[in-house]
Amino acid sequence: MFEDRIRLASLRDRVMTADDAAKLVGDGMVVGMSGFTRAGDAKDMPIALARRAKAHPMKITLITGASLGHDSDKTLTEAGVLAKRLPFQVDTTLRSAINRGEVMFVDQHLSETVEFLRTGQFGKLDVAVIEAVAITEDGGLVPSSSVGNSASFAILAEKVIVEINLAQPLAFEGMHDIWIPGQRPHRAPLPIVDVRDRVGTNVVKIAPEKIAAIVITDTPDSASNALPPDADTQRIAGHLIEFFQHEVSRGRLPRTLPAIQSGIGTIANAVLSGFIESPFDDLTMYSEVLQDSTFDLMDAGKMVFASGSSITVSQAVQDRVFKQLSRYRDKLVLRPQEVSNHPEVIRRLGLIALNTALEVDIYGNVNSTHVGGTHMMNGIGGSGDFARNARMAIFATKSIAKDGKISSIVPMAPHVDHNEHDVDIIVTEQGLADLRTLAPRERVNLVIDNCAHPSYREVLRDYYRDAQRFGGQTPHALERAFDLHVNLRERGSMLAGK
Repeated sequence: MFEDRIRLASLRDRVMTADDAAKLVGDGMVVGMSGFTRAGDAKDMPIALARRAKAHPMKITLITGASLGHDSDKTLTEAGVLAKRLPFQVDTTLRSAINRGEVMFVDQHLSETVEFLRTGQFGKLDVAVIEAVAITEDGGLVPSSSVGNSASFAILAEKVIVEINLAQPLAFEGMHDIWIPGQRPHRAPLPIVDVRDRVGTNVVKIAPEKIAAIVITDTPDSASNALPPDADTQRIAGHLIEFFQHEVSRGRLPRTLPAIQSGIGTIANAVLSGFIESPFDDLTMYSEVLQDSTFDLMDAGKMVFASGSSITVSQAVQDRVFKQLSRYRDKLVLRPQEVSNHPEVIRRLGLIALNTALEVDIYGNVNSTHVGGTHMMNGIGGSGDFARNARMAIFATKSIAKDGKISSIVPMAPHVDHNEHDVDIIVTEQGLADLRTLAPRERVNLVIDNCAHPSYREVLRDYYRDAQRFGGQTPHALERAFDLHVNLRERGSMLAGK
C-alpha cells in the first residue's frame, strides 16, 4: 500500500494514472524531470508522455539533471516528443536525432542549468516530474537515489507531478541535504567546509497545493552499464597511485589525499576501483555520481565518507547496497547538483578531479564530447565545473580505441571542452604527464612520450617538428593539424594505409 508514503492525507485524492497525469503536459511546454545518470529518474511518466504524443502530437523542452534510465530518452525521441533537450544524455537513439539536427541539444555545465531557469532564460518552467520515496506530513518531497535538479524543478515549476516509487527504499529518507542558493547578486556563501557538512534540509519544501498529480510506480533504477576494470584501467590507476605517492613524499599532498571527484563511466569508475590496492586510507569523495567504486572502497575500509548527487551502480551493487542502505547512512549524503558541482565548494575543498577524455592534443587541450569535432556523444556534464576549480584536474583515457585505428592523443583537438589552462594531468595506460608549470612547448614531448601509444608517437613527433617551422607560443601546422581525423573519416583509420 502507498498510503504510508503519502503522509499528508489531503494529497491522497491526487493519486492518478500516469496517462491521466500526462494530460497536464501540453505542446510547447518546458518540463523539468528528475533523474541524474540513470538514478532517481521518473519511470512511468516518460512512457505516458510518449503514448499521449502519438495520439495528440506535441513537442516539449525537456530539462533533467543528467541522463535518464529505462530508455526514456529513446521512447520520447521515437514518439517525437522532444524539441529541445538539456543538459546531458547518453541514449544512442537521442544522440542520432541530435546529430541529424532533429532534436536541439544544449550541452551545458551541470552546475548552470538551474541558474538559467532562475533568470528566465527558458521562460517559465511549466511542469516538474519528480521521483520521491515519500511525501511528508507537511508536503515535503523525500527524493530517492538522486537529487540532481529535482529540488529546484519542484520549487520553480508551476505544477508538480510526483512519482512515488515503492521500489526505492524508504531508508533514503534522511540521507539528503537540500540547500538552495539565494538570488544573485546578494547570495550568501555556501557554508560547506568539509565533505561531511550538512547545511540544508532533508526534504524538498514546496507548497502542497502545487502538487497536481501523484503517480504510484514500482520500478527500480536502471543499473549502470559501466564495464569492470581491465588491464589498461589498472595500469592507469597504477600510474596515478605512483604519482600521488610522489606528491605526498614531496609534501605537496596530504597522506589521506584531498577529497576525490570521479566522473561517470567505465574508465573513471574502474580507475578509482584500483585504489582498493593502494596505500591510501581514510579517503573521502565530493562528487556528482557515487558509482560501484565508491561502495567497493567503503566496503574495503578505504573510503570513510562520500558526498554526491546520485547513486548510479551496477545491478549487483544495487542489490547489495539498496537492501542494506541504512548501513551506509553515516557515510553518505546526496545533494542538489548545483551544490555538488558548486565552484565555490570545489575550490575551497581543494578536490582531486578525475574525469575522462575522448581525446587530448599535444598541448593538453581536452575534447570530452564530440567525435571528429562534429558529432555529439553525451555532453560535457560536470567535468568542466570540476576541472576549472579543482586543486588538481586529471583527465584519463586509453591511448587508442577501435583496435588502434584511433589515437586518443592527437596534434590538435577539433573540439575543445577543457582548454590547456584547466588541465593539470593527462594519464593513459602508457603513462602520466604532469602539465603543471609547463609552457606549451615543454608539454609536447611529455604528452607524446608518456601518454601516446607507441604506434602513434613518431607521427605526432613528425607533426610537431613541422609545426615548429611556423613558430609561435603554441606551434601548429594548420594545413596538417587534422590529418589524423581526415584519415579516420576517409580510410577508417588515423594511420594512413592501416
